[in-house]
Amino acid sequence: MSEDRGLAGDPGLTGHQDPVDSGALAEEARRLFSGRVEFLLSAPQLQFLPEPDYPEIAFSGRSNVGKSSLINAVTGRKAIARASVTPGRTQELNFFEVGDPTRFRLVDMPGYGFAKAPIKVVDRWKALVRTFLRGRVVLKRTLVLIDSRHGIKPPDAEMMTMLDEAAVGYRLVLTKADKVKASELQAVLAAVTAEARKHPAAFPVIHATSAEKGMGIPELRAAILEDITN
Repeated sequence: MSEDRGLAGDPGLTGHQDPVDSGALAEEARRLFSGRVEFLLSAPQLQFLPEPDYPEIAFSGRSNVGKSSLINAVTGRKAIARASVTPGRTQELNFFEVGDPTRFRLVDMPGYGFAKAPIKVVDRWKALVRTFLRGRVVLKRTLVLIDSRHGIKPPDAEMMTMLDEAAVGYRLVLTKADKVKASELQAVLAAVTAEARKHPAAFPVIHATSAEKGMGIPELRAAILEDITN
């Protein structure tokens, strides 16, 4: 794995640019996401999964990391993805189709953290997600969302290890980057980068985003487009 890691979308922080951060790719991604994006279905169990007909990009993160907000920002919609009222309670895989005709799907995975979830719910989540990750042949990449204010927490590290064991490549995406000072963001980036180097399936570029301010969203869209075409 490359040791040259950086923060996608902000060369001023590291001097390193994600190779997918090109104007042409970003513009193609913008046009794609400005077109058809539709909810397809929710799968509470594996037998309800859609046929593996299209490439898929999954979004994963702790229950309060801002996953729904990021999906809404990436797709340019206000409420295509909705947050659960009670964190840890939504235990379904939600699928969205992108493009007309469909080019790929986004998968909103159940949030983890489980501060208020019963043990049976936690066990069901782990079984559903682990089996999905290991068996979904069209899954091109998983985005693991990390709160910029807190960095990698034990549940995040557990998810990263699960992805390593499933041999599923993933990108680490810092959320809520507008909520911390630039110096604090640098410190979180350094810590996330150091931890990511321990995980063989982690992609070498860290993305910093703000769904509220639009920071890093064009670069993340371009990265998604690259992942589904490779």
